[in-house]
Amino acid sequence: MNFPWLTTLLVLPLIGAVVVAVIPRARDALAKLVGTGFAVATLLVSLAMFSAYDTSANGYQLTEQHTWIAALGASYALGVNGIGIVLILLTTVLVPIVMIASWPDADEARWSAGTFFAWMLFLEALAVGVFAATDVLLFYVLFEATLIPIYFLIGGFGSGRRSYAAVKFLIYNLVGGLVMLASVVGLYAVSARAGAPSYLLGDLMDVPIGEWTGRWMFLGFFIAFAIKAPLWPVHTWLPDAAASGTSGTSVLMISVLDKIGTFGMLRFCLGLFPEASQWASPVVMTLAVISIVYGALLAIGEDDLRRLIAYTSVSHFGFIVLGIFAFTTQSTSGSVLYMFNHGLSTAGLFLVTGVLIRRRGSASIADFGGVQKVAPVLAGVFLVFGLSSLSLPGLAPFVSEFLVLAGTLTRSVPFAVVATLGMVLAALYILLMYQRTMTGPLREDNREIFDLDGREFGSLAPVVVLIIGLGFFPQPLLNVIQPAVDSTLQQVGESDPAPRTPSVAQAEETDQ
Repeated sequence: MNFPWLTTLLVLPLIGAVVVAVIPRARDALAKLVGTGFAVATLLVSLAMFSAYDTSANGYQLTEQHTWIAALGASYALGVNGIGIVLILLTTVLVPIVMIASWPDADEARWSAGTFFAWMLFLEALAVGVFAATDVLLFYVLFEATLIPIYFLIGGFGSGRRSYAAVKFLIYNLVGGLVMLASVVGLYAVSARAGAPSYLLGDLMDVPIGEWTGRWMFLGFFIAFAIKAPLWPVHTWLPDAAASGTSGTSVLMISVLDKIGTFGMLRFCLGLFPEASQWASPVVMTLAVISIVYGALLAIGEDDLRRLIAYTSVSHFGFIVLGIFAFTTQSTSGSVLYMFNHGLSTAGLFLVTGVLIRRRGSASIADFGGVQKVAPVLAGVFLVFGLSSLSLPGLAPFVSEFLVLAGTLTRSVPFAVVATLGMVLAALYILLMYQRTMTGPLREDNREIFDLDGREFGSLAPVVVLIIGLGFFPQPLLNVIQPAVDSTLQQVGESDPAPRTPSVAQAEETDQ
């Protein structure tokens, strides 16, 4: 247990990034193999770390702590609970899959394949650090640093309006980060006033924070996380970034980077500002249900495949935020599980549509039609990912979405009812997308589209297996998630509402 698992997971992809970055462009094939090798090695280390994690214990495990900036009370402090370790696992699973799927994108890159994969490995290292940081200042530094690789992956390797999309992504997220910085400074002030400055989560949870001071600092963190998530109405950077980036970049951005937003709400908003979280809950839940319906409606009317998937993610993130701020065991556990499952289903959709776009040379749905006649395996995999996105029973997202809705229903019937509309709309936008691209007469322009090759199928198969496996047996992940959720809700001071049975309801009426 003394082995520095988290530091190893952070340093290993950093080393890989440096190694592949110096491989010359003439050796792009070597760069792809070496980059993928480092990603696979990081995955193996994360699986070993996961096996060392005690699911029956509460609190943070695998902790490391070293003084960083003594004058500020800042430390290099890492540790994971059930929420953080699940998201680290998601990150390390997706990066090698994305790298294998992105080999053709690396070949077509304006820069070398080594540079392309170096940014991906750099992002992986930063994401691991963000999900493991238990020092607020360390978290903030890593949180801001994650913008760098995505900016270059979109602006340097994307297509279309890539410069505009990269700058828009950077501006939105930098503004959110600057707002959060004010709250980070505020935490230093309140901890120093209480005795000694500290940025450690364990210390800050015991520091008394005034009601309105806590609410203002909560807003600083929440705005940054809402932009990152993204939540309506600060979501508009996402469709542009997704439409301009490569499919692999979009996966890392939405399936990994954007999860930092909802993860931050759980760890910092609820953990450090429980009173403010309760105070803001009605407004946040309202924004969440607007995101669910608004994102779904925009997805129905979208013709661009990548923008459509981006809008579906706005809707799905609404479910995640709704579950977090419903403050029930079921809804919060469902939200954390949803982060993992949404990461898988969205990764699958982006990667398989990336294959389609590369074959056809267009992202417009109107340019497809009848593809299943010439690429039946591709169409079948596309259907699995689409059904997963609409939360079909038997596939992984269904369990998490059901938990969110069931938990929200016990807290607020109106919010749960409106959110359920998102499930209906999801069936509409996914089935319409599949029908317009895969079924019907085969367009002449699509006759040159060919089926998945061995590398493409090999990169997508693990995602299919995980989606089906977790759809029937999600309990292993829930066993890891549940203790962390219980601890978070205890910190907020919330407990599950008592069930209202007919006998209880009659007794309450008699008492009145």
